[in-house]
Amino acid sequence: MNMTIKRLAMTLGCMAGLGLLFPGAVFGGGKSDKKDSGSKPPQDQGSGTPIETNLQDPEVATIQLAPAVARETIFRGQLVSEVDRMEKAARRALTIEEKRGVLDVMINERLAVQAAKQENISVSDNEVNQQLQQMRFSMVQAIGRQPTDAEFAQALRNETGMTEDAFKDQIRRQLTIQKYLLSKKRNLFESIKIPSEEEIRAAFTERKASFVRPETVRFSMIQVPYGADAAARTRAKTLADRLVREIGSDPAKFDEVVLRGQASNSGYQAGDGGLLPRTDQVQEIVGQPFINAAFALRQGQVSRLIEGNPGFQIIKITETYGRKDLALDDIFQIGTTMTVRDYIGNALLQQRQQVILAQASQELVAELRTGKTYQINEKNLVW
Repeated sequence: MNMTIKRLAMTLGCMAGLGLLFPGAVFGGGKSDKKDSGSKPPQDQGSGTPIETNLQDPEVATIQLAPAVARETIFRGQLVSEVDRMEKAARRALTIEEKRGVLDVMINERLAVQAAKQENISVSDNEVNQQLQQMRFSMVQAIGRQPTDAEFAQALRNETGMTEDAFKDQIRRQLTIQKYLLSKKRNLFESIKIPSEEEIRAAFTERKASFVRPETVRFSMIQVPYGADAAARTRAKTLADRLVREIGSDPAKFDEVVLRGQASNSGYQAGDGGLLPRTDQVQEIVGQPFINAAFALRQGQVSRLIEGNPGFQIIKITETYGRKDLALDDIFQIGTTMTVRDYIGNALLQQRQQVILAQASQELVAELRTGKTYQINEKNLVW
């Protein structure tokens, strides 16, 4: 496997883990036929969002890639469930055309998975768990600690509308489709060229003004959660005030309180807060009072009590970085080894990958839909 294929596989893996690969642009589209079917419900529906089905639930589509492959049925309840999930994510009602597109995606997914099974392409539990671990790692970075299983499951449901088991099933299907796509369209992916130095320099020159590192600090934080009600907030304020009095402006005392915060019964959370760039987007997330407090401090200084979200906070600045116009060989993101040159090269490569990915998926969808591989009951599409 050459370097381009490895990078593409990593890109696809990340997309699958974030729930972006499927359903979505890769296997979206494909014209629907208008043939009726009188098939019976299969044993395994393969639904992305498992729901109760019964013999009275109308069939909207049946999918069978080849006679030797088990036939699958999409019931109207499954389609309605998936449309509802999409509408919640989009925060609007889908049009008739968009609902048809959702059905197309469901059909394409099942055709691709059936084709992959025919060629003995499978995904291990370890591969699925690696994707979940990436999501857990992202959550650790966001909240500054390991989430509990309950917190992770709730965050997953909030983000995707799925239970963890349903999401794992979706990841498995996405990774299966990814492997099948890479195997069937390998020649297209191997044609992708790594961006040249001249192309990277040209892109940098065109966007030079945008490569600016904003003023940035790294901070350590003590946070006392507000709690669920007024009484809990009062208790949190009492604890926060006590910690403020104990610490004063002494950085060493702050560090002692942070260490105590690692205990499960401390009543507060503490640790490295990560990097905080001074941008409008970040200010919207953490709030102006937090930004004002953080950037008013010098390295090593401790803040006053901040009423932030979702608790009372005390911070200490551990690193400071001034605003800087970046050159090609400068580090693009603090805390990494990625230079501006690396960033531009990766961005150009991903653009090319997306073009080829779209072409490869469209070709594969057309191939999978050739012949009587699926049927749609038009009369059952209205609800």
